[in-house]
Amino acid sequence: MPATDLLVDGLNLMLLGMGSVFSFLSVLVVAMLGMSRLARAFAGPEKAPVSSPAVGAGDEGELIAVISAAVKRYRSHKS
Repeated sequence: MPATDLLVDGLNLMLLGMGSVFSFLSVLVVAMLGMSRLARAFAGPEKAPVSSPAVGAGDEGELIAVISAAVKRYRSHKS
């Protein structure tokens, strides 16, 4: 079998493989988009997220103390 026939067969096989992978991935994307739309349709309206109160300037000292105590306790139990 000449080398050109082998190259043509290899090219055909490569295109067939890449085409089948591309087709499968395209079908997967379309299916996921469809499921996403279906889930949004059944979920109903979105609720607004509840915002947590921001840490004020007076709370920074307490926050630092709590974090420092947690780190100190973690390090003392680790060893």
